[in-house]
Amino acid sequence: MAGSQVPTHQVAAGGAQAPLSQRELLVELNDIKRVRSAGRDGSIAERLFLQAWSALTGGADPEALALDITAKALAASRLGDLDAAFLSLAGLSQAQASAVLVRGFDEVAGPLDPALAERLRACLAAPRDWTPGPLPHFALLQADQPRAGVTCPGKPRILLEPPENHAEHCLVVAVYGVALSPFYGADPTTVFVAALAHHLHNALMPDAGFTGEILLGDHLDSVIAGLSERALAELDAPLRDVVASSRKILADDRTAEGRAFHAADVIDRVLQIAQHLRAASLTMDTVLGEMALVHDGPVKGFHDRVLADMRLP
Repeated sequence: MAGSQVPTHQVAAGGAQAPLSQRELLVELNDIKRVRSAGRDGSIAERLFLQAWSALTGGADPEALALDITAKALAASRLGDLDAAFLSLAGLSQAQASAVLVRGFDEVAGPLDPALAERLRACLAAPRDWTPGPLPHFALLQADQPRAGVTCPGKPRILLEPPENHAEHCLVVAVYGVALSPFYGADPTTVFVAALAHHLHNALMPDAGFTGEILLGDHLDSVIAGLSERALAELDAPLRDVVASSRKILADDRTAEGRAFHAADVIDRVLQIAQHLRAASLTMDTVLGEMALVHDGPVKGFHDRVLADMRLP
């Protein structure tokens, strides 16, 4: 998983440091942290996070797994939980289910690097089963560990309910990292694994945000390092070495992989807050007009008259 260099035009003075063309895709993809379904525990993002760690401990090739999980996440951004498992339960053949998933993927994949998009589409067109391995305890704890919300040293915390958990954050950053990697000339596998594992310490460490980090002072680095090592110790070699090696990019943005990861991380952190603000500012003009809540159909005229008589909205 060797890193590659950032293309020259991207490091030139005044050059773009992130691909604006992917903005709307990343906004939509962020919602897999909030899509849940009956009979399934957790959000789509949480379940993909646990699936990824189980596959890794089961011996999955990290490169193939990074593409597979990213493809599933992108299809889910439009299809929600109409995934391969549901489509099979509903009676579709594997070929029919794959065609549905590819259609969902194609609706959102336009902004992706074309070569990457082809590789991701192939994962959905010819799905593979991963041999599940033992789920690391740290992964389960991360799925149960809430994120801090908005914190600033010297000021009270701003809590936004419901909070995301660390599994959801890590999964979305991993998927963002794969999507962004071609822009930075980064190895997507390294970015994916590093992102999955960038909050290992929060399996045991409650998240007090930036405020907590500042108040820990000189103890912060040793606490994070010690807790991260305890999590890594749950993994057997060679996976433990792969994860530890990938995490080396987390320290700074001097490598292409570091830039892809840190771009993914900051975008996810801001979009997580933005979705709360977007919901709070939603208007009925958007709901009824742009989103067609009362949509075309055989009773559309009757619906419109009922709302008019009730003076709604």
